[in-house]
Amino acid sequence: MGTEGLRQLLENYKSGSISEDEALTYLEHLPFEDISFAKVDHHRELRWGFPEVIFCQGKTPDQVAAIARSIVDRGADLFATRADTGAFDAVAAIIPDARYNGEARTISLVQRVPVPVRGPVLIATAGTADLPVAAEALETGKTLGLDISMAQDIGVAGIHRVMHHRDEILAAAVIIVVAGMEGALASVIAGMVASPVIAVPASTGYGAAFGGLAPLLGMLNSCVPGVAVMNIDNGFGAAFLAFKMLKTLERLAQTT
Repeated sequence: MGTEGLRQLLENYKSGSISEDEALTYLEHLPFEDISFAKVDHHRELRWGFPEVIFCQGKTPDQVAAIARSIVDRGADLFATRADTGAFDAVAAIIPDARYNGEARTISLVQRVPVPVRGPVLIATAGTADLPVAAEALETGKTLGLDISMAQDIGVAGIHRVMHHRDEILAAAVIIVVAGMEGALASVIAGMVASPVIAVPASTGYGAAFGGLAPLLGMLNSCVPGVAVMNIDNGFGAAFLAFKMLKTLERLAQTT
C-alpha cells in the first residue's frame, strides 16, 4: 500500500463509505502478511515508494505464484526478477494479465500507472552479450516510472561508438553502465560526465574474467570519483538505485 492508497483509505473511512471492519480488514496485513513460507512486506511501498519485488531464483513456481497473488490482491504492482518460464506459467495461471520478458527474465503487472520520475536515465552496454543484464535494468526502470533508455554495444573496443552517443550521455541525470570483460566502459563514461554513474559488472568474458569478478574489481578500482558499483549482473539493483537517487532529489526540491 502506497501513501496515496493509505490516504484514500482514511478518507473513505472518514466519509463513511467504508466501515471500521472493512478498514481493519485492509490494514490487518500491514506491515507484512505471513503466508507460511514467506512474509510478504506490504509496508514496503510506504517506505520505498514501490512494493516488494520477488526474487524468483531459488523459489519454486508455486511459491512465486503465491507471493505474486498476495501482492496483486493488495492492489499493488507486481514485479519479479530472475524468473524462468516455469515461474511465469505458474503466475499467469492465477494472474492472466501478468507479462513476461524473456530477455530480462522479469514478470510484471502494472495495476496503477507509475508516477513519472523526473530526470533521464541512460543505460549503456559495452556489448551485445551484456543485454540480458541491461534488459533487467530497463524493465525495472520502466516499472518504477523512470524516464529510461538504452545505448547498446558501445564498448571501448570501438571508442568512437561511445562518442556517437555523446549527447545522450551528457544529457542523462544518472547513467547505468553494464560491462563485462575488464569493465572499462564505466570509467570512460564517468570521466565524461558530472552525473553519477552506476556500474554493473557483467559475467561476460573469457576465463580470466572469472564470471564477472574482473570487471567488478576494475569498477571498484576506478580512478574516476562518483562511480557506484553494483554486484555482478545486478541490473535490477542499478535501476532501483537510480530510482532512489532521483526520488530523493524530488523530495528535497519539495522541501526547499
